Amino acid sequence: MHTVDDVLALLDQLFEERADRWSDRGGTDFWDAFYTDRGRGVPFFRDAPDESLVAWHADGRLPLGPGTRVLELGCGPGRNAVWLAQQGCAVDALDLSATALAWGRERADAAGVAVRFVRADVLGWRGEAPYDVVVDSGCFHHLPPHRRVSYRWLLERVLRPGGHLALTCFTTGHAGDGGTEADDLDLYRTGSLGGGLAYGPDDLRRAFDWLTEVELRPMRRVRDATTYGEDLLQVALLRR
Repeated sequence: MHTVDDVLALLDQLFEERADRWSDRGGTDFWDAFYTDRGRGVPFFRDAPDESLVAWHADGRLPLGPGTRVLELGCGPGRNAVWLAQQGCAVDALDLSATALAWGRERADAAGVAVRFVRADVLGWRGEAPYDVVVDSGCFHHLPPHRRVSYRWLLERVLRPGGHLALTCFTTGHAGDGGTEADDLDLYRTGSLGGGLAYGPDDLRRAFDWLTEVELRPMRRVRDATTYGEDLLQVALLRR
């Protein structure tokens, strides 16, 4: 090993391939299979944006419109990307799964909007920076602890000063339904991420202490068709 990247790649190998949700090593096959059956009734599959994005835009804390450049990390079938494009944003939407991206393109075509869907390992993204907004609804919580470093490097590359990170991830207090609350060291001992990591407010404040908190709260549970919301998730709007 000669570089930090070599060290991070070695740490990746401490997790079983089936636990990998963040790279081509195991994540691509997992997410392709996950998105193949569209009729399973998974709430995340609904064609509706995160309630937090809609609320922040409505109250002016997340300005969106023509000229706003947005990067979505782990976009899945495009429910947020399409809504962002409907607000006039220029959207680059990344995901490991070609199956999810094909679904997203269908949704964008049906909505009559343009979204640039790209199959990519998000941590290695080298697109045209900077972006005004980075959206992450369910990507960060699938990263192993050492890849939080890579995630910060990514944000430092792509998010312009004054830009916003809009984050949605598993929250603590929902054992069995959301993410694991296991200690970082135990994750390496078991070689598993337990389906995703749960973060409490203080965990997120520590992880993103270089950004300014605009709002950090539990996601509001939504039971209508206009937005997506589940209370086992935490949302954060952070400004660089």
